[in-house]
Amino acid sequence: MATDNEIANAILNGISFGGAKKAPAKDDGKVKTKARKKAYITGAHGSGAAKHKSEIRQRRKNRPSQKR
Repeated sequence: MATDNEIANAILNGISFGGAKKAPAKDDGKVKTKARKKAYITGAHGSGAAKHKSEIRQRRKNRPSQKR
C-alpha cells in the first residue's frame, strides 16, 4: 500500500508510465505513390482535376500572406 508521501508525490508530480521507446521511422526519400510524383502534382499527366488543383496550389503559394 502507498504511503501518504508517495500519494502526495503522485498528485504533485504525476505518474509516468514508461513503456517501450519507439524508434523514429526512417524516411528513405522514395516516392511511394503516384500522387507524390511531380507530373501528378503539377497536372502534367493530363488529368484536368490535377491541373486545377495545381493552379489552386500555385495561387495559394503566390498570395501576399504566404510570402514571408
